Order: sequence, then C-alpha cells, then structure tokens
Amino acid sequence: MDTVCKFNIGQIIHHLRFDYRGVIIDVDADFQGSEEWYREMARSKPPRNKPWYHVLVDKSNAMTYVAEQNLEEELSPRPIQHPLVEEYFSRFEEGSYLTDFC
Repeated sequence: MDTVCKFNIGQIIHHLRFDYRGVIIDVDADFQGSEEWYREMARSKPPRNKPWYHVLVDKSNAMTYVAEQNLEEELSPRPIQHPLVEEYFSRFEEGSYLTDFC
C-alpha cells in the first residue's frame, strides 16, 4: 500500500502544537529517525507509520522533523524568513515555493 502524503514539498504549513509557520523541504513516508530521538522529541507519540516532514521554521534558523498529525495547511500562505530558503527553492508563486533545480 502506497503512503499518501497530505502536504507537499514547498508548501507552507502551520504547526498545531507549537504554533509556528514553515515550509516543507522533504517528506519521509514514515518515521526515519532514531528510537532515542523519538522518545526524547516526539512526546505526543505520533504514529511512525504515517508521513513525517522536514520543515524550515519561519523567522528562525531552525529546521524541524514533524509528524503529519501535527501540521495543518497555512490558509494565508506567504513567504517565510529562513536563511536556507534559497538553498532549496528558486521562487515563491501562488502561495508555494518552487524550484528549478535538477
């Protein structure tokens, strides 16, 4: 059975628990971190067999790894401020980041 991801690379999201905005830069079909990381960081014990997302956090230098259940679509997507945005994307159009990279 193929995993269906709710969010896409380049999409602006909102974190439900920690109330931050960000942009998705990568997706794992299921949890790919260590057991130790999961015990330490995933306090709400989100499912490991659902998608997890790598996110650049707006107005920060942080990058997070977030379970799908903790994210929602940002209803008024606007560009984020993060020093690595240009490393991953070439432009922001119609509420989403896009890339021309190979």
